[in-house]
Amino acid sequence: MEVLYEDNHLIIVNKAAGEIVQGDKTGDATLADAIKAYLKEKYHKPGEVFLGTVHRLDRPVSGVVVYARTSKALTRLNELFRTGRVQKTYHAITSLLPVEGRPAFPLGAEPTEVVHYLTRNERQNKAYAHLREVKDSKLARLLLSRLRQGDRLQLLEVHLHTGRHHQIRCQLSAIGYPIRGDLKYGAPRSNPDGSICLHARHIRFEHPVSHVEIDVTAPYPALPIWQKMV
Repeated sequence: MEVLYEDNHLIIVNKAAGEIVQGDKTGDATLADAIKAYLKEKYHKPGEVFLGTVHRLDRPVSGVVVYARTSKALTRLNELFRTGRVQKTYHAITSLLPVEGRPAFPLGAEPTEVVHYLTRNERQNKAYAHLREVKDSKLARLLLSRLRQGDRLQLLEVHLHTGRHHQIRCQLSAIGYPIRGDLKYGAPRSNPDGSICLHARHIRFEHPVSHVEIDVTAPYPALPIWQKMV
């Protein structure tokens, strides 16, 4: 666990791929548990440590995660996220060429908007992209741009306009560029550490109590493929 920002009301960490933001059916130890233990030891807190989960990242995804340290901050942060006043930037590594049978998606100098309607299969824990609205679908919008490209790979930057289940993973797969290592959404092979090459790189928002601007960037994972592309 790497702490990126901390004050009396919130703590922001760089989540490693494989860590769980909040408890799930696996019963595995969570990132929240680790942060509570860190706060308890650092500030010699007796009893239970308050920590509110504000948003989530999928288990194989790395990067910025924000937690609230007070109930006041939790309420206000929830409102900031709900009303879209938090700017989140993600970086993803995909193949430079689209998967076989898919048309190449144009990536120019200017960000390109990608729009789908997503449905969710709870049993499979998977989202599906549709070009038109269908029953039980939700609108999904993101902006996509290419930051770098190599011989076979590209580094993409993603700005979310909606926050749907597996949105980035599903939408990139739908346009022919599944994220490196993401077997669930069409990548041909896994990464050695079980991660996928999706990183919550940057977050910016107004502090819920002091109202100063919080601007935090998470260092990239140590996986060699990241170092090669950045």
